[in-house]
Amino acid sequence: MNNGERSRRIYERSLAVILENQHPGGAYLACPTMPDYQYSWFRDGAYIAYALTLDGQDGDIFHAGSMAAQIESAGAFHDWCARVINDRADGMERCIERAARGEPLVPADTLNTRYRPDGEEGPDDWPEFQLDGVGTWLWSLADYVERSRTTPLPLAWERAITLAARYLAALWQVPCYDCWEERGGDIHISTLAAIYAGLGASARLVPSLNWDETLHAIRHFVLAQGLTPGGELAKSVGLDMVDANLIGVAVPHRLLEPDDPVMRRTIARIERDLHAARSGIHRHVEDVYYGGGAWVLLALWLAWYYFEVGERQRAEDLIAWAEDQADEDCNLPEQVPNPMLASAWHYDDWVRRRGPIAQPLLWSHAQYIIARRAGRASGGGGSGTPR
Repeated sequence: MNNGERSRRIYERSLAVILENQHPGGAYLACPTMPDYQYSWFRDGAYIAYALTLDGQDGDIFHAGSMAAQIESAGAFHDWCARVINDRADGMERCIERAARGEPLVPADTLNTRYRPDGEEGPDDWPEFQLDGVGTWLWSLADYVERSRTTPLPLAWERAITLAARYLAALWQVPCYDCWEERGGDIHISTLAAIYAGLGASARLVPSLNWDETLHAIRHFVLAQGLTPGGELAKSVGLDMVDANLIGVAVPHRLLEPDDPVMRRTIARIERDLHAARSGIHRHVEDVYYGGGAWVLLALWLAWYYFEVGERQRAEDLIAWAEDQADEDCNLPEQVPNPMLASAWHYDDWVRRRGPIAQPLLWSHAQYIIARRAGRASGGGGSGTPR
């Protein structure tokens, strides 16, 4: 099989595996084969819906089937998110009130990071208080509304947008878990970028909302307190280390532009600290989850960034590596244990606790679609794309 045919098969499998694993109510399962991932995350789903929206708007590469199905699928996910948020309005309002009074939040009132496909809470054994997912959902929803020309805005969406934005604006300075469900006592720069993007998106969707002061405050905070001594973005306030999720500060969240000097320094350090030779991208240097392997979705995320700054060869090399990690059925994993940052004991321990590495991971497949689309948008098809 030549490279072009392999790429085509992975792209088509990416669309199929996403659509096959959408619950009738609109939720996307993060991974159908891992019990702990048989839930829906705001963040994962937001990127999945974004990928489908891109494909549904312009399905002229690697496309088979009805493009309307992609738009309908993404819309159903946004419906699901709005229902989950609106159903929890009372608790979110209490969080907003407590934050205004400077009081600690009550965990039962905060939004969870993941929910069952029917919108109900899962077991109480997961680091739940995260803000990045809500911000990323608002960003994805605004992109969907703009590309699909959804008008008028459904009332349930407007209500959820307004509530979610008020929640983020009130809580952005409250420590929470990061997008990896780690370090719950820290303020994370990638989380602030997602909040920044979400608030900006909400104001485009609901013109009565105005977060200019809050957006300015978030950006000022990041540049004043969110840098390492070397001038890179820090994983979290006060840490002299980077995280690959900082790619999102520029792409897609645009707190900084991709070619901003701070962003360039950050990417250079991600390359230095987290990009293994001829392999993928690690999350951060302290990672022990499944041994701290190389993540497929992060390699594709970095490819997205490189397409945006015109470094096509770097992007294409990362996509080629990601394609090599697909199994014979073209399913992409979350990560691969070669190489690992931590010892093999950590890998074996996680396998004993949870089973094999998640595969297929819908977020990885979404990032594949996004990276391919970014390659096309930047003036070419990307590695192996037929013209």
